Amino acid sequence: MKVGITGANGQLGYFVRCKLAYHYGHDVTTAGRAEFANPEALQAFAADREVIVHLAGVNRGTDADVADGNRALAEGLAAALSSAPGIRQVIYSSSVQRDLENVYGRAKAAAADTLAQEAARVGAGFLEIVLPNLFGEFTRPRYNSFVGTFCDQVAAGAELSVHNDNPVNLMHYSEAADLIAAAIAEGASGQSRPTGRDTSVATVAAMLKAMHAGYRLGIVPDLRDRFALNLFNTYRSYVYPAMYPFMLERKADNRGSLFEVVKERNGGQVFYSSTHPGITRGNHFHFDKVERFLVVSGDARISIRKVFTDEVRHFDVSGDAPCFVDMPTMHTHNITNIGGSELLTLFWSHDIFDPARPDTYMEPV
Repeated sequence: MKVGITGANGQLGYFVRCKLAYHYGHDVTTAGRAEFANPEALQAFAADREVIVHLAGVNRGTDADVADGNRALAEGLAAALSSAPGIRQVIYSSSVQRDLENVYGRAKAAAADTLAQEAARVGAGFLEIVLPNLFGEFTRPRYNSFVGTFCDQVAAGAELSVHNDNPVNLMHYSEAADLIAAAIAEGASGQSRPTGRDTSVATVAAMLKAMHAGYRLGIVPDLRDRFALNLFNTYRSYVYPAMYPFMLERKADNRGSLFEVVKERNGGQVFYSSTHPGITRGNHFHFDKVERFLVVSGDARISIRKVFTDEVRHFDVSGDAPCFVDMPTMHTHNITNIGGSELLTLFWSHDIFDPARPDTYMEPV
C-alpha cells in the first residue's frame, strides 16, 4: 500500500514509519514542516498516496499556538486531499485529551472533524484513533511522557520522586504503530479507542529503578511480560551509548578462563569458558537447574552419569557442527577438551547462579 505519514519525525511518527515500511512492507513517504509550509509540495506528497496517516500536531506553546497550529495542519492536509484522487483512507492519531475541555483537547477534536469532512467529500474512509498515554524509546525527557523523564533521571543516577501516585494507562509506540497497520489492512473507519496497560506512576518508577539496579550489574530483568519488555527497551535507549562497552570480569586458573555473558531474571544465565587441551570441567550434578552445553570452537567430549549408577554416556561434539546437550537432573556431568586447540564453550542455565543456593553437587563422572 502507498502510505503517506505526516509528523514522521515525531516520537510516534518514527515508530509508525519504521513499522509500516520494514515490518509491513508498505511504500512509505513522509511530509514535514517544509511540505506543510508549501501547499504545492503537500499536494504532491498526497497525490499518489492511497492512505494518509496524519500524526503531525502542535502540543506545546501558547493557547493560540496550539489551537491555530493544529487547525492549520488539518486544513492544509484537507486541501491537499482534495487533489489526491487515489486516497482511500485517512487515519488521524488523536488523544484522550480530545474529551477534555482544554485548548489541546478542543484542537484535536476540531482537527478530526475537519479531516473527516474532507475524507467524506473525496470518498475516502476516515478513522480517528484516540490513543492513550504513549511511551517508548527516544522519548524526549520532560516533554510529553513522565516515562521518558524517569528513564533519563534513573540513567543519570538521580533519585526518582513520585509526588502523586496517579493511575495511568500506557501504550508503547510500537503497539500504537501496530494498531495503525491493522487499521490500514482492514480499511477501518469511524473512531477507535484502544487501551494500553493500566498501571500507576509509582509502579513505573519502581520498575525502572529495579531495572537500572540490576542492569548496572549486567542482569537483564524478567521480560516475559510485554509491558516490562517495552519499558526495559525504553530505559536502555537512555543508557546508550554511555554504558557501553560493558566490561566483563574474566576469571582464570590453570584450566583456562571463564566469564559470564548474560544474566537474566527469568531466562537464566549464559557464561563462556575456554579450556586448554586435555582439561576437564564439571564433575557435578544438579537437582533443579536446567543446564545446556554448547561448544562453539574446538572438540569436546561431554560425559554424563546418573548418580548411584555406573553407566556413563559420552557425547563427542565439535564447534564445526553446532549442537547442544542439556544436562538431565541428578546426572553428574563434565566436559573435556579432546582436541589439540583451545576449547570454547557457551553454557546456559535457566537461573542466575546464587552462591548461597548453588544447586551444584560435586561428584566425579
